[in-house]
Formats: sequence, C-alpha cells, structure tokens
Amino acid sequence: MTREPNDSVSQVLRNLPVRMPPSGLRTSLRVLASRERQRLLANQINWRDRFHLSVKNLMRPLALPFAGGILSTVALFGMCLTPMYPMRIDDSSDVPTALTTEAAVKYTAPIGGSCGEVVVDVTVDESGRMVDYKIVSGFNVLTSAQVRRSLENRLIFTEFKPVTQFGHAMSGKLRVYFRNSEVDVKG
Repeated sequence: MTREPNDSVSQVLRNLPVRMPPSGLRTSLRVLASRERQRLLANQINWRDRFHLSVKNLMRPLALPFAGGILSTVALFGMCLTPMYPMRIDDSSDVPTALTTEAAVKYTAPIGGSCGEVVVDVTVDESGRMVDYKIVSGFNVLTSAQVRRSLENRLIFTEFKPVTQFGHAMSGKLRVYFRNSEVDVKG
C-alpha cells in the first residue's frame, strides 16, 4: 500500500499546534468593517448630493427659458386662434367705420298698388341690383298675383347700395320692410 502525497501533507498539518488569534484581533476587524461601511455610506450620500446638485444647477438656467417658451407659445397660439372664431356682438353703440358698409336702399320708385305689410330678405349684387328675394313675413303676397307683381316691380325698380369691404363692392343681403306706403330697411 502506497501512501499518497496528499495523505502525508494532511497528516503533517494535523500534527501542527493550533494557533489562537490575538485577543484584540476580533475587535480591530469589527472597527475596520464599521469604518468601511461608514465610508461606503458617505460615498453613497455624496453621490446622491452630487447628483441632486448637478440636476439643480442644470435645471435653474433652463427653467426661465422653458417658462418663457411655454408662455410665448400660449400667447401666440391664442392670437392665431382668436381670429378663427369671430364673435358677433349685436351692440348698437358700435361706431361703424368706412372699412365695411352694409347694403342699403338708394332709391325706390313710386309704383302704384299696395302690397300690404311684407318683410323681404333681398340679395343684392356688386352693382346694387336685386338678384334674389325671399318673403319672410306677409304671406298674403303669395295668394294674390296682382300684389305679388306689385311687390316684384317695386323690388326690381329699387336701387340699392351694395355691401362694401375695404372700398370694394360685394354682394350681400338686407331686410326690407314694406308697409302700405313706406319702406323700412334693416341691414
């Protein structure tokens, strides 16, 4: 039976005397471990503080331009959007300018015959002539051919001032009230 070299080494090691660690070694290892733990925690806190500081220093110079950009975007969008939704306010205290004018009756021919009380919406072309009409009120005109012809003759021979926008004549509508012998016009 041959002994292997590992068995002899193991035997020799077993025969060595048992060494005891010094009494202060355990305490000094604990102190070293505690210091290392404190150093790691301090680095971790420093890393967090450094990251927070760098983010804060990065955001401060960008905050004012960012807020200005948002504010100017909202303002410009509001200015562009407002003309898309015109608000029509029926305010009689508004002073009209020469930039736009409503259609109006320029001259009406005195044609015999009465058409009673009739309200008519008249469409006027650029030259001030009637293009079309629609009876809004006074439907008795539809029952009598003679009254209808009288109304139509009165409309045909009436001269209108066309709608103007920025000095250019345009087609438009106006409401005309016929009462027995008088004509009342609303734009």
